[in-house]
Amino acid sequence: VLRNAVHVEEAEVEKCVRDVMKEKKIEQKDTGFKTNLHISLLQISGYKKLYLNVENLRKVPYDSDNEEHEEQLIELWNLLMPHENLKARITKQWCDIGFQGDDPKTDFRGMGLLGLVNLVYFSKHYTNEARQILSRSNHPKLGYSYAIVGINLTEMAYSLLKNGALKSHLYNMVSGSPQMDHFHQFYCYLVYEFDKFWFEEEPESIMHFNQYREKFHEKIKGLLLHCDVMLTLQN
Repeated sequence: VLRNAVHVEEAEVEKCVRDVMKEKKIEQKDTGFKTNLHISLLQISGYKKLYLNVENLRKVPYDSDNEEHEEQLIELWNLLMPHENLKARITKQWCDIGFQGDDPKTDFRGMGLLGLVNLVYFSKHYTNEARQILSRSNHPKLGYSYAIVGINLTEMAYSLLKNGALKSHLYNMVSGSPQMDHFHQFYCYLVYEFDKFWFEEEPESIMHFNQYREKFHEKIKGLLLHCDVMLTLQN
C-alpha cells in the first residue's frame, strides 16, 4: 500500500490516504495525520508529473514552420528590445540578445522548446530584470551571450529537477502538486543569481564559462541540500 501510494494519480490520493491509515491502523479521525499525508502524497506524485511535463516540453524541437514557436521567439525579441524592430526573421540582430548566429532555432537543439519557454517566461514576468541583465551581459570585459547562457541555465534547472535535487525546494514552496510555473520560477532565480555571481567572480574571459558555470552549479546544489530551502525571486 505504501509503495503504491507514491505512484498514485491526484484523483486517487484521497482513497490512498484512507488505505494507508487503515493498513497502519491509524484512526481515520486523526485529521492532522490525514492532512499531512494527503499533502505529502500530492507533492511526491506531483513532482514526478512535473518532471514528465518538463521533459515532454524539452523533447519538442523548435520548428520554424510552427506559428506558435515563431510567435514566442518574436515575443522574446519584443520584450527585450522594445525600441528596435527586427529587420528580418533571419538576421544578425539576434546576436544582440545573445544568440550565436542569424537564426536562433539552431541554439535550441539541446533543450528544445523548454529553452525558449524559459527565456520568454523570465522576460515576461521580470521584464525590468531581464532587460537589466541583457544590458549587463553586453559589458565590454565581463560580457556573456545572454540567450545562450539562458538556455544553459535551462539545462541546469532541468538536470536538478531530473535528479531529485529540487524536491525540498518545491515541497517547501507548494502544499500540493508542484506546477510548471514553479519550475519556471526556479529558472528565473537561476538567471538572476547567475548574473550576480558572474560579475562578483569577474572571470578573465568568457572562455572560462564552463569552469564558473560548474562553480555556480555546485553553489546551487549546496543550497538545495538545506531542508528548509526556498530559492525564489520576489516579484
